[in-house]
Amino acid sequence: MPHTPRTPAPAAPAPADAPRPRARRRLRAAALLASAVSVCLLAASAPPTPLGVGDRLYPHLGNPGYDVAAYDLDLTYTGDNSKPLRAVTTIDARTTADLDRINLDFAHGTVDSVEVDGEPAGFETAGEDLVITPDDALDPGSWTRITVRHTSDPVYPEDREGGWVRTADGLAMANQADVAHLVFPCNDHPSDKARFTFRITAPDGLTAVANGLPTDVDRAGTTTTWTYRTEHPMATELAQVSIGRSAVLHRAGPHGLPVRDVVPAGQRAALEPWLAKTPGQIAWLEGKVGRYPFETYGLLMADAATGFELETQTLSLFERELFTEPGYPAWYLESIMVHELAHQWFGDSVSPKTWSDVWLNEGHATWYEALYAEEKAGKTVAARMKAAYGASDRWRAAGGPPAAPKPPAPGSKTGIFRANVYDGAALVLYALRQEIGAPAFERLERAWAERHADATASTADFVRLASDVAGRDLTGFFQGWLYGAKTPPMPGHPDWHPTATDTPSADKAGPHARLPHGGVRQAG
Repeated sequence: MPHTPRTPAPAAPAPADAPRPRARRRLRAAALLASAVSVCLLAASAPPTPLGVGDRLYPHLGNPGYDVAAYDLDLTYTGDNSKPLRAVTTIDARTTADLDRINLDFAHGTVDSVEVDGEPAGFETAGEDLVITPDDALDPGSWTRITVRHTSDPVYPEDREGGWVRTADGLAMANQADVAHLVFPCNDHPSDKARFTFRITAPDGLTAVANGLPTDVDRAGTTTTWTYRTEHPMATELAQVSIGRSAVLHRAGPHGLPVRDVVPAGQRAALEPWLAKTPGQIAWLEGKVGRYPFETYGLLMADAATGFELETQTLSLFERELFTEPGYPAWYLESIMVHELAHQWFGDSVSPKTWSDVWLNEGHATWYEALYAEEKAGKTVAARMKAAYGASDRWRAAGGPPAAPKPPAPGSKTGIFRANVYDGAALVLYALRQEIGAPAFERLERAWAERHADATASTADFVRLASDVAGRDLTGFFQGWLYGAKTPPMPGHPDWHPTATDTPSADKAGPHARLPHGGVRQAG
């Protein structure tokens, strides 16, 4: 019989000045009671409604009225990745409005019960929301704890992808951009970052790993419970849990940073030459943009064919076969490793305020991927950017300009992750460096990563900071490069022109690059 999840401990301590979860409201004055009861009855009689935070690209995601401080995920895995996990998700949140109902994003699993501050609460589904009705409304500015007992199902309908990824020996997660709520109830939008605690129970012989650092290992009978906790806030799309027959390898990075890799146990020798490159790559990026922003880093090599790699915070997800199957040049693989590593600064530590700001994530990761390939393998950035310039007008027509990508098409495999937010966005950064000069550009990059660490930031924030660093208003420059239907002239390269068809280039090695053997890869 599988282990039943314990009632979780607090996911992370609330701020020192935070009150304990709210006390029940006292009765209002008799003169106001009738009016208040009428309003509450009217709200209670209305049907549950799915909400969102108004994101232009994913309007159904996120929920207003509260700010999550911490998640505690307690998961019990039976050893069969075709069957649901038993789960308890506990959310500590501060309310920002008067709430008669609480909406969470959750769309794939069975909810057994819900408690709000230790008291049973009603719940219904509406669209992809779990709508919770506590006995008493929540006051704005109060702390509340929501506990949901549910299943987490790794088997999805054919029209849904992401969330749990079933591997050859277990499970991993790939939640970007809009599917964390297929795994656990949450406020599934990067604007609401929180600290996470993971508690994963699995049969002996399996190893569980998650974001952050380990805090406990508890062996009981034929199962082991592994606990991990993040030291920094994290967006739901970046959550990672790996369960499998894995080896966990440790080494030291710059400044004694713990570097931890998770690989299939039988593949550790074959993968070690690649894993050994990570400390040097971290040092290289620190030389460009400043100190690594988190408590640990490493690669999760999953035995699964995903078709992509993903920057899950502190533990980037890669396909194992990418490094063990022939056909990919070494410089290309190393640059993709740097792409996901760069995301730890750009996208993870500094998260997008809305999904329209995703160009800041992917453009920067692609930029440093290209810069690394130039410095380490002689694959020039200018040649790659010239090829991107030739294709940029077509990318904009197909996917929208970099800072205003078109909404994802129903059933799309790539969603919003098209060429316009990868090489198209890196092209914007190249144009900016041409416009303000390399020294100012490098100061901007460091200032951006430092000023917005552990927070969210928008395109407007980047334009404002770039103008400050350059000492002049760059609004007009960015307007054309970020929002124009046509690509503006490239500063310093009047000979660059759009091309009618893609220009093959050995220097073009981005997430959508044509590789020597003819394959196409996508990085997160």
